[in-house]
Amino acid sequence: MSETREVVVGELADGSEVTLPVVELLTGRGFVTGKSGSGKSNTASVIAEELLEAGFPLLIVDTDGEYYGLKEEYEMLHAGADEECDIQIGPEHAEQMASLALEENVPVILDVSGYLDEDEADELLKETARHLFVKEKKLKKPFLLVVEEVHEYIPEGGGVGETGRLLIKIGKRGRKHGLGILGISQRPADVKKDFITQANWLVWHRLTWDNDTKVVGRIIDTEYAERVSELDDGQAFIQTDWMEAGVNKIQFRRKRTFDAGATPGLDDFERPELKSVSDALVDNLQDISERKDREESKIEELEKRLERRESRIENLEDELSSARDVSEAARQMAEALSGTETVQTTFPETDGDLRRLHDELVDLEAQVEQLETERDELVEQLEERDADLESRENTIRRLEGRIDRLEDENDRLRDRCEELEMWLESDETGADDEARMAADDDGTAAHDDDAETGTRAETPIVQAGGAPHEFGYTEIDDNEDDEILESGTEDVELALDTSVVVADELETIEELLALEEIETLVDAACNDSRCTAETARAVIEVIAIDGPARTETVAATVDRSAVAIQSLLSELRVRELLDRNDDGTYSLHETLLEAMRSLPEAAAENRKESEAEVR
Repeated sequence: MSETREVVVGELADGSEVTLPVVELLTGRGFVTGKSGSGKSNTASVIAEELLEAGFPLLIVDTDGEYYGLKEEYEMLHAGADEECDIQIGPEHAEQMASLALEENVPVILDVSGYLDEDEADELLKETARHLFVKEKKLKKPFLLVVEEVHEYIPEGGGVGETGRLLIKIGKRGRKHGLGILGISQRPADVKKDFITQANWLVWHRLTWDNDTKVVGRIIDTEYAERVSELDDGQAFIQTDWMEAGVNKIQFRRKRTFDAGATPGLDDFERPELKSVSDALVDNLQDISERKDREESKIEELEKRLERRESRIENLEDELSSARDVSEAARQMAEALSGTETVQTTFPETDGDLRRLHDELVDLEAQVEQLETERDELVEQLEERDADLESRENTIRRLEGRIDRLEDENDRLRDRCEELEMWLESDETGADDEARMAADDDGTAAHDDDAETGTRAETPIVQAGGAPHEFGYTEIDDNEDDEILESGTEDVELALDTSVVVADELETIEELLALEEIETLVDAACNDSRCTAETARAVIEVIAIDGPARTETVAATVDRSAVAIQSLLSELRVRELLDRNDDGTYSLHETLLEAMRSLPEAAAENRKESEAEVR
């Protein structure tokens, strides 16, 4: 990934473009604020569009259901509680959400606006953020977590819950792992100041409430506390650690995708056609939902069985109590009448009744004991399940704490190593300076500068006759009296000493990709885009033979996802192998075209060397 890549987000008052570095956006700590309608959500969408256009996935925590419009142009997973989402999810899907975003490069809109139970939404965000943080410790991949209405999780006045503490932890320690965070709020006075002061890039849209403008005065300057209330829609003061000017007033561009968060009006509402994600992704997430439903159904069934057992036990205990009362009454009556002769003839019958009642009593006690045993077993099953979940969570927390301690120790060791390296470099500075001066004296340095600029004589490419996709190569004299050559016209006049070589397309491309410098650039692009070299070569062949093509066309031709191909195209573009045209298509960069021009010369030199060896 290029460390110098930048994206255009707006312009200054003089019309010059304002760019932001991609790495800082992905791994930094950002804060965007402004009152409702000032343009803060548009700014967040513009940043999301630029990152998605460059092939970088991100995860947006959408609290108002206003970001699904990004699906008009980009393939994103819209997950939440509403039926309009691609998949309905809960906290049990959190780890899978983090895996899709980080490991499979799937951009995610985590829509928490549809949850009736706020605790469920909070648990979903907490677990997703936790899994992102844990996985990033290993992956170290630049990734941005965008959180709307961040003041709801890290309020200034109220207590900060577990989710808020986790977001603050990401703000403090996520950068060294590659995990950045962007908090968005319309009330900066309600956001915990620890979060705002840690941000290394801030965007202040229009604010009018005194408590909010006072925050601007404390963070920037009192001058801006007055000026921030006069900003127009889309205008903002931007303050970053990497801009020399400190604070700039810019006009953010309008987002390209559908504005799902616009205030409803009297005009007809037309929802555009949105892009869908892979059915396989939805199926995998659906399996998790079904497994969770089965577990909940089993727990509900066990609870119902337990309730029935307890009800039965209660009824039997009532019957047992009644039987004991009857038995006791019969016994007392038998004892009271046992001394009179008039009842001796009936006593055996009374004794039989006592035995019958005694047998019923024993049977009832046995049933009660059996039901109590079954009840205890059900209670034990539920307790074991709860204990297992609690044990697993405790183990995870204990391991995370140990990892944090080891990372702190690692940071201290790394700082110590940097100090030692600086000390060693200071001893070598004199020798380096002497070598550099010697190089300047003999002209070597000047030669290196020329090499760095990459300047060399260029040989234009001319389209030879035949089908439009056939390559023609020629060397053209740059004398002013030469005819201007136009590709594809029938009246092309070539100089007498001009030779045209028409080569087979695939063979030419294979020779081109076999060049060491081209192969090195392609491999670097593959490493940063997580695509294979075979895929990269196939993409270059498609664009070279079929001509300029859009991301979707290339992805369909090489049978890969649009997200993966967009990432690859972006990396090839950074390494000046491809160009992105104004119409959104990609074509071969001048670097590749120049390499093609050199192929016939290289082949001729190889033939001469071979003939010399034979002689």
